[in-house]
Order: sequence, then structure tokens, then C-alpha cells
Amino acid sequence: MSSQVNLTDRQQRILRATVRHYIATAEPVGSKALVEEYNLSVSPATIRNVFGLLEKAGLLYQPHTSAGRIPSDSGYRIYVDRLMTPANKLGSKVEQLLVEQLKKQNTSFEALLRGAAQILATLSGYITLITLPQNRTACLRHLQLLPVDDQRVMLIVVTDSYETTSALMDLPPTAEPDRSLDAEMMERELQILSNFLNSQLRGKPLSELAALDWKELDREFQRYADFCQQIFSELGKRANPPLSTPIMVRGVSEVLRQPEFAELQQVQALLHLLEEEQEQLWPLIFELPQHYSQDLCSKTEGSRVTVRIGTENPLEPMRTCALISANYCQGKVPVGSIGVIGPTRMFYENAIALVEAAADYFSEALS
Repeated sequence: MSSQVNLTDRQQRILRATVRHYIATAEPVGSKALVEEYNLSVSPATIRNVFGLLEKAGLLYQPHTSAGRIPSDSGYRIYVDRLMTPANKLGSKVEQLLVEQLKKQNTSFEALLRGAAQILATLSGYITLITLPQNRTACLRHLQLLPVDDQRVMLIVVTDSYETTSALMDLPPTAEPDRSLDAEMMERELQILSNFLNSQLRGKPLSELAALDWKELDREFQRYADFCQQIFSELGKRANPPLSTPIMVRGVSEVLRQPEFAELQQVQALLHLLEEEQEQLWPLIFELPQHYSQDLCSKTEGSRVTVRIGTENPLEPMRTCALISANYCQGKVPVGSIGVIGPTRMFYENAIALVEAAADYFSEALS
């Protein structure tokens, strides 16, 4: 909801300066510091007034009455979504550094990931998490569409390992709203469509099907184009789930130097999560979208990066942390992920650039 807050240009500049100053100093930010260090062209009184408005909007808060302001999770979210400048040059430098330091190692891809994890932890100062490539190669052996009623069908899928799953799906409307298919005609159409899809898709990995563009279907199947897209999305969900291999973790000692991790109980909870409960981290760091697209593994700016800030993280030990993650791909299929965990007072521009550059590098290395 906070990302929908409408801010004036002045409020945006003061919020941006406040977030940057707090990230750099870890100290509550006062109006005097902003006047002295940022070219805002406003008085301390004006800044204090804006502070009050931003606090009412839930974007800043005061740890105690006489202190300056600290960004809230909502304040960081607006900063990440609307106010920060991507560190594109840093991303290019990081990718080049990875190439230079790792290309001479004639080792396995796993060893390459381990080396990269240490490099990224050192560069970022945050905990780096990397998952090994997952085997997501379940292939379609057969599918069948069976009528349930005049509006729904059952999709039955058999993989090459003879695993069978099913899903209930809504049929697309007919081109003529008043025309309804009788049961026999519907069954015949669905059988023809099943035969067509089997001839086109048999042997293909399920994880790739949702990325196929089926807008160019034969004319006789044009009514089913969007329906087929839904089928492929459903098939993609039935690809082999991640094997939950151990997540590589590097950089714990670096991040523990941050003042946010001075409390022993909080540190212990985070370390327990990283060491003993990695299966809970899997759905957060290796997150597949519900709807695949052709651009899922493209280099479109920001398209593969997920940022979870503070309370946006569902796991309690991470509620005071930020998690930035991105998938890396083999061809058009996401097979692994990289992420960094740090305090919400994170250099988001740098961390996002690091994660995105590493994901691009791993994708290129796999291809």
C-alpha cells in the first residue's frame, strides 16, 4: 500500500536523502545533517515539517522523541521502487571481475559457484546464498483433456517417469455466446485438441512449455490459443520440484559486523535458519513466477530480481533483514538462484547490481 503513496518532488528528495544518510551512518537522521550534507535548498524547519508528513505516511519513524528519523520498511520500499538509481556500472564491473577471477579455473560449475559466492560476499559485505542448478527435466509423455461439464475440463498429465497429475481447468468461451456444445461434440473437440497437443509437445520438458508462444496456432485451434497458454502454465508448475540441495552460504562473518546484528538472540535465530532450516529458505530464494513468459530469463533490467524488505519476509528470523534474489537460467529455464541477505539498512543499489550481474554470469556460463 505504501508504494502507492503520492509524494511531492520535495518529499521525494528529502526521503531519498534520509534513506541514503541512514544507510551510510546507521544513525537516526536529523534535519541539520541533511542541510549540511545534501543540496536540498530548503531550511531545517522545512525538512522537519516534511519529516512529520513522511512519518504520518508511515515512511519514517522516531526511535525516541528527541532523536532524528529512521526509514521504515515502507520507506525503504518506496526508495527501492521509485527513488534509487540503479548501479549499472557496478554490475558491469562485477560481471567482469567474476569472468577474470573464475575463467582460469578449469573446474566444475559447482566449484565456480563456490568461488563466486565468496567473491560476492566479500564485495557486498552481506551473506551470499547460492543454490546449485536443479534438475527440472521431467518431460511430457502424454496429456489428456476430459470434459467435466460444459464449462470445465480435467487436464491429466503423464511424465516420462510415469508420474501422473491432474488439474481442473475452465474452458474458454465460444466465439458465439449463445452457442453451446453438446457433450458429444465437446468430447470430440477435446480429443482433437489433446491429439494435437500431444503431437506438438511429447518429449518436451514441462518446465519449458509455459514459455512457448502459442499465439500462432492453426486457425482451427485459434479459439483455444489462450486456453493452451493456461495449459502450458499448468504443465510448467508440474515440472520437477527443486531437490532442496544444500544452499551455499558465505559472508556470515562480514554481516555480523553490522550494528543491527549486535543482539545475540537475533543472530542465533538467523544462523539457525541458514544452517538447520534451509528448506524454509528455498521457496524464498528460488522463487518461480506463476506465469512464465519468453522474457523470464532475459537480461531485461530488473526483470529477474526480487527484493523482500523486513516484514515482507515471511520467516521471523528475517523480519529485520532484506533479501535480494534472482534466478539464473539454462536456456530459457530457471535452474538456480543467487541471493544476498543483509540488514534492511542495505546499499540496495549495489546489492541489486551484484545479484543481477552474478545471475547473468551464471546463466551465460551454463549456456
